[in-house]
Amino acid sequence: MTTLSLTAWQRFRTRAYLFGVGLRKRLTVGVRAVVLDGDRVLLIKPTYLPGWQFPGGGVEPGETAEAAAVRETLEEAGVAVEGRGELHGLFLNRIAGGARDHVVVYVWRRYHQHAVFKPNLEIAECRWFGLEALPADIEPGAARRLAEIAGSRDAPGDW
Repeated sequence: MTTLSLTAWQRFRTRAYLFGVGLRKRLTVGVRAVVLDGDRVLLIKPTYLPGWQFPGGGVEPGETAEAAAVRETLEEAGVAVEGRGELHGLFLNRIAGGARDHVVVYVWRRYHQHAVFKPNLEIAECRWFGLEALPADIEPGAARRLAEIAGSRDAPGDW
């Protein structure tokens, strides 16, 4: 088997090209954690976006999507999820201002309250809602994900 050896110039040029592509066509990955307790779901109300949503946020460099969902749920709601999350899906979020933002959704049914939630600059409220009594201003993507998880709707590819 022959191995291909690159010169220093070829390595530099390839890295520069990939860096440039990354700047122009950057893919972003976010996560959402659906935490269920029987017929209740945990929702947060961010200060910077309208409506109620699942806890979540961006995936940091070197972090797995699942680890980001665990971290964000603890940071935003004071809830520590237990065990591995069930991967619900990967969705294209066109609302976020482009066609390169993807959201990974995990579902947990086991958790414990790690800290008491206190409103802060990022999260105004955090509450449990009955699945049959969701708030009127729930974010539409979150409402669609709950319908999919309940089995009353197929999952589309968009958020």
